[in-house]
Amino acid sequence: MGFYGLVLGILGVWRITHLLSAEDGPGDILVRLRRGVGDGFWGRLLDCFYCLSLWTAVPFALLLAAEWRERLLSWLAFSAGAILLERATVARTAVPPAPYLEDKEDHHELLWQTEGTVPSYPSGSTASE
Repeated sequence: MGFYGLVLGILGVWRITHLLSAEDGPGDILVRLRRGVGDGFWGRLLDCFYCLSLWTAVPFALLLAAEWRERLLSWLAFSAGAILLERATVARTAVPPAPYLEDKEDHHELLWQTEGTVPSYPSGSTASE
């Protein structure tokens, strides 16, 4: 398998994985399929692009690679390429900034002092004690 086979495998795995995990399909058939499988193993598999790409890459590796070592590496490479392609093409939503709330603090004489005043200590004690 050359460069052509690698590109063909990555694009094929990405297309089928994206179709099964994110698209509605003609007549909403894929939406009904995802709803029909429920929340079990198959439902979680169809919801996760990364997991589904591993399973989708298996037949591509078996068809496009010649020997078992090449098939094993192609299987992982096809899945990884599809994941990278998905990350490059998915619309990124802006993450809203974390809310910052500051509690109103009570005036405390040891923490807040008016400008120009010197702290007073009980008789016989110093600040270093």
